[in-house]
Amino acid sequence: MRVMLIRHGLTDGNLHKRYIGSTDEPLCQEGIRLLRLTPFPQCKAVFSSPMRRCRETAEILFPDTEAVIVPSLKECCFGRFEGKNYIELSDDPYYQKWIDSGGTLPFPDGEDPCEFRKRSVMGFYSAINSVHDADVVAFVVHGGTIMAVLEKLAVPHREYYDWNVSNGHGYDCLWDGSHLSVRKEL
Repeated sequence: MRVMLIRHGLTDGNLHKRYIGSTDEPLCQEGIRLLRLTPFPQCKAVFSSPMRRCRETAEILFPDTEAVIVPSLKECCFGRFEGKNYIELSDDPYYQKWIDSGGTLPFPDGEDPCEFRKRSVMGFYSAINSVHDADVVAFVVHGGTIMAVLEKLAVPHREYYDWNVSNGHGYDCLWDGSHLSVRKEL
């Protein structure tokens, strides 16, 4: 089965390099414009994070296929870092601790990155196992969600941050029932 993992289009928070996880932000006008310029092959099944930016992206890219909302595919909750960028956080000792940990410490008042990754992978499994007759499936989710799924399931293996992808782009993969073979970037 062909699986496309697509990061949602640009939001205002993305333009300003903010940590946007649990904030239910819409796409910005530039994000909508860019998505409309990017053709994606149509598919029989589309899965989406419940966040507005993902639902809007799915509607633009796959107007003929209603997206199935998968709550466990939502982005990580960044807690005290939510809505801020690295400049605004530069004097925060918790932020420096988190950076020094390589992004492995739990976000203060937010989600544990390890639990987020497990949740994302379980959401992928839940969705993909519900597909029985589709040859092409799309997941319209978040950058962190894509990185978590590919870190766990892609062959050859790469680390979490190696799977970073720009807004409105993603990965074209083949699913063999246990692994994702990444064919190309979208």
